Amino acid sequence: MFSSVGWGELLILLAAALIILGPERLPGAVSWAMGAVRKVRDYATGASSQLRDELGPDFDQLREPLTQLNELRQMSPKSIVTKHIFDGDSSTIDDLGKSVRETLDVSRPLAKPDGERQVSRESPQPPAPPARKYDVTDWDAT
Repeated sequence: MFSSVGWGELLILLAAALIILGPERLPGAVSWAMGAVRKVRDYATGASSQLRDELGPDFDQLREPLTQLNELRQMSPKSIVTKHIFDGDSSTIDDLGKSVRETLDVSRPLAKPDGERQVSRESPQPPAPPARKYDVTDWDAT
């Protein structure tokens, strides 16, 4: 839920808390918030352990589809191919991708087969048009 909260947001919240609560009440508010977080975490841990104790071995059977669903959510086309065809070894796919990127690299200049001169892959720039000379007929006399 809060995995997308970064350091910038935390600093903004801290600055807002400092302005709203003031430096006198801020330490007390932080300790109260930390205590509340600890209590909620303890309640959640206690509830899951109580559920595990009551269900016994059925709890693992209940969690098994959830773990499979999480594995499927993490699958990408590359990871599927790696898992089923290459038995989890992705070095072949990585090497293939590297060679394709090197082959299709457009920033490298091309070399002629006889090695005389290197030619750039970029299209040549057309010559600049000659500068226009103005004469009296170009001026508007109005």
